[in-house]
Amino acid sequence: MKGRANIEKFIRGFASTWTETVWDLRNISAADDVVFTERLDRTKTTRGNVDLPCCGVFEMRDGKIVEWRDYFDMATFMNAMKG
Repeated sequence: MKGRANIEKFIRGFASTWTETVWDLRNISAADDVVFTERLDRTKTTRGNVDLPCCGVFEMRDGKIVEWRDYFDMATFMNAMKG
């Protein structure tokens, strides 16, 4: 997806039931303008709670994120939301 408005709309929808999130950074590394993060997203929601292991890749330009990719198992998230 592209564009700030589209990204904000997606995140608002995806996180609409979230009540609290703590991002535990496990590892972080950078090479040139690319930053890699390994983290555990601990999220409480109105539908259940989930500790979701994630890997994030951020491409930076002039101090701003120009590409953001998160990799995680969607089934881990969806199964937690069933409870």
